[in-house]
This record gives sequence, C-alpha cells and structure tokens, in this order.
Amino acid sequence: MLSVLRDLLKYIRASGKYWLLPVILGLLALGGLLILGQSAAIAPFIYAIF
Repeated sequence: MLSVLRDLLKYIRASGKYWLLPVILGLLALGGLLILGQSAAIAPFIYAIF
C-alpha cells in the first residue's frame, strides 16, 4: 500500500499535476471515516457530519 502511494507521489511530482493532491487526500479522509464508522461508538458522530 505504501509503495503505491510513494509511486503516486513520484508521478505527481514528475508530471506537475499538483491538483491531484487534494483529490487523493479527500479520498484517504473519506476512507478513514468509513473505517471509523464501523465501530458503534463513533458512528453517530460521523452520521451527524453528513
């Protein structure tokens, strides 16, 4: 997983497509929320955000 992120960052740096960084960070944040939403204690707080 880390090698994929490392290669993706190398690609962004080499090609100059810096607009991809917010997209990637947003997807990672959404994935983290989905993982945290699996636990019953945190779920009501995440549902309140959306």
